[in-house]
Amino acid sequence: MDPRQARFLASFSYVLSRVANADSTICVNETEAMREIVQKLGHLPEAQALLVVEIAKSQARLLGGTENYLVTREFQDVATTAQRLELLDCLFAVAAADGAISTIEESQTGQIAKELGFTHPEYVAALANHSEHRTVLRLLRTKREA
Repeated sequence: MDPRQARFLASFSYVLSRVANADSTICVNETEAMREIVQKLGHLPEAQALLVVEIAKSQARLLGGTENYLVTREFQDVATTAQRLELLDCLFAVAAADGAISTIEESQTGQIAKELGFTHPEYVAALANHSEHRTVLRLLRTKREA
């Protein structure tokens, strides 16, 4: 694999792990969503995609904090605008993998969007595509129905 593509996939996977680990738990569904995304976008065999995801998850759990910002900035440096938008959409897909996007996951995705250079309206537009999974909206609907 070309070193530039390796950097791209490593940072892409790490950023996905940030959202998956936002609630301090990466569930099986989130891991599977990450694997599918990495396999498809990286054109990797399933086993290699899973290895990339497992390494990213371990790094995100172990390093976190400052490393989160540095790796996200690294991704911004190697990615095109279209690739950054694709990552933003994938972040919501990973967050929704367990059937719901929690407020913690939304907040983490918003932070990542800022680090990737997106404006608030760009973030909101991406979020709107996944509104059916937002727990905050589900709570509002439940209160209205009660």
